Amino acid sequence: MFTGIIEEMGEITAVAPSGDGWRLTVRAPRAAADAVHGESIAVSGVCLTVVGSTADTFDADVMRQTLDVSAIGSATIGTRVNIEKAMPVGARLGGHIVQGHVDGTGDVLEVRPGAQWSVLRISLPADLAPLVVDKGSISVDGTSLTVSAVSPSTSSGTQDGSGTQDGPETQDGSGTQDGSGTRDGHWFEVSLIPETLAATTLGLRAVGDRVNLETDILARHVERLLAFRAAPEGGSR
Repeated sequence: MFTGIIEEMGEITAVAPSGDGWRLTVRAPRAAADAVHGESIAVSGVCLTVVGSTADTFDADVMRQTLDVSAIGSATIGTRVNIEKAMPVGARLGGHIVQGHVDGTGDVLEVRPGAQWSVLRISLPADLAPLVVDKGSISVDGTSLTVSAVSPSTSSGTQDGSGTQDGPETQDGSGTQDGSGTRDGHWFEVSLIPETLAATTLGLRAVGDRVNLETDILARHVERLLAFRAAPEGGSR
């Protein structure tokens, strides 16, 4: 489990075929310094397992499903990534509960720089839209953030949103489904303070970039419970 508080920015230094997946080598001195075989590290919100390490790098295998459903599938040598190690039991929860299980991806639709912060508008897959609420939490490339605006539930108009607070960062996970949006579809906005812009890859994001999304685990559980309550007795889902 992670909290979405990014510990450092790393860089992919090698990509090697491994079966139908990849073996990645990531340069991340802080994370690699005490990395042990088998532990989990979130790489831009995707939970990966360490299979080898040096003083400043670690290796991790990425299965085909994760490559297909997360933005890590488009990574190349030199790609910058957000890094967070798993949260120790008893540690302070600075962000929100992040599993590292990517729910989908979105595309950066707009970047609005401000005097002290920047606002990103990101497309949202239709099936994830009900799980994202104004002032709620979301993980974007493993960074715990506060949603500052959301598209109307009808997806038929636009809704301008001023920023709110910025949250923390990172995540570990296998992927899930892919989804892209358009300016006429579902979207959400996050407002990024200077610290987040400097300490995470979100400060490097431009229009068209694809990012990993993980919605609030509590919202996902509620949606699942309601789906069962709505199902006819004796039915299956």
